[in-house]
Amino acid sequence: MKSVLIIFLGVFGLLSPAMAIDYKFYLAEGKKTKGFTSVAPHKIYIEGSYGYDLGTLPKDGKPFFFSVDVPEGNYLVKVVLGSKDSPGNTTVKAESRRLMLKNIPTEKGEFVTHEFVVNIRNTKISENESVKIKPREIGKLIWDNKLTLEFNGDNPSVQSIEIKSADNLVTLFLAGNSTVVDEANEPWCGWGQAFPLFFSSKVAIANYAESGEAANTFVSSKRFEKLLTKIKKGDYLFIEFGHNDQKQKGEGKGPYTSYTSDLKYLVDEARAKGAIPVLVTSMHRRSFDENGKVINTHGEYPNAVRLLAKEENVPLIDLNNMSKTLYEAWGVEGSKKAFVHYAAGTFPDQEKALEDNTHFNPYGGYEIARCIIKGIIESNLLIEKYIKKEYRDYDPAYPDVFETFHIPLTPFYSTVKPDGN
Repeated sequence: MKSVLIIFLGVFGLLSPAMAIDYKFYLAEGKKTKGFTSVAPHKIYIEGSYGYDLGTLPKDGKPFFFSVDVPEGNYLVKVVLGSKDSPGNTTVKAESRRLMLKNIPTEKGEFVTHEFVVNIRNTKISENESVKIKPREIGKLIWDNKLTLEFNGDNPSVQSIEIKSADNLVTLFLAGNSTVVDEANEPWCGWGQAFPLFFSSKVAIANYAESGEAANTFVSSKRFEKLLTKIKKGDYLFIEFGHNDQKQKGEGKGPYTSYTSDLKYLVDEARAKGAIPVLVTSMHRRSFDENGKVINTHGEYPNAVRLLAKEENVPLIDLNNMSKTLYEAWGVEGSKKAFVHYAAGTFPDQEKALEDNTHFNPYGGYEIARCIIKGIIESNLLIEKYIKKEYRDYDPAYPDVFETFHIPLTPFYSTVKPDGN
């Protein structure tokens, strides 16, 4: 009855942001489990309620979305996957394609339970202040007042969903640019949206990254101000900028001046909140010389991060070095499989070939995220204890084989490249 009451209150806009959430939804046909609210297969989401969303319904083995209104915060999600009628294979994403569970198989009549954590936020900072989001962000799932789950794969099969408030968990915040961001549309993918897969349900990933941002514009757009209202003692802040910072010209601009100062500000403010900042050097762009070796296009910017980390005693994940190893392991041609390189006609309404040497596809974003996981372990960060065992062993010199990699595509596409390069 508790879950039914909370849903009833939510429908009429009576949910307080401070109220603990405890929803239990039963999606399968037949007799529901006691204490759960049955969701009819044609129940459409409307604001202030719950239901199937984004023009999808759970039918014909196709991907579908389920949304429910919740206040911003962290939520422990428990899903029971499987069907009494057929075998299934289910991948779960949250919000804008954040990878939570990958390719979970179930036999006919088999049911498996998994848990993960989803971070929800909106743009509001205070009564009179909000994040200055870009036109490209308007309507994105990462800035709304609902929790959205995507169920994808070969016959996605879901019996039930439980959603509970979990604001006492360690939260790992991400501050970065288009190489980190949660991209809403295929085939683009920041490493931050693959990141949740690798952690247990004891950690929340809050990805505040946005395309085109530099360290200083991350502040001026009030993204950092919003982040500081949520970060708490014992949380982490991973900081990865550089691609766009290096394009800023003018007096005082440079790797050892403005860039270092901007990064130090983020570090100092995180520490003032009792959080643990971690600096991440920029990964390389896909640029090779005639011998198949990666060309450094970032100048002194990665070195500036290394120096700041040493001077301020900040943990460092040297993604710049790891990405060099990774790209050279792929090779000049093989590396195209990790970036947005697709012939014309690969995606709906794609009239021209896509050839982007900065932004990753899901395979590339996933492999870069694995580099970050390696960096966490090598840096002996306490949060490493929450990394799932199956993802602890990774060597960028021997990346996962592209031909065996599979994450089902979300049914939304765009040929418009992210901001920044």
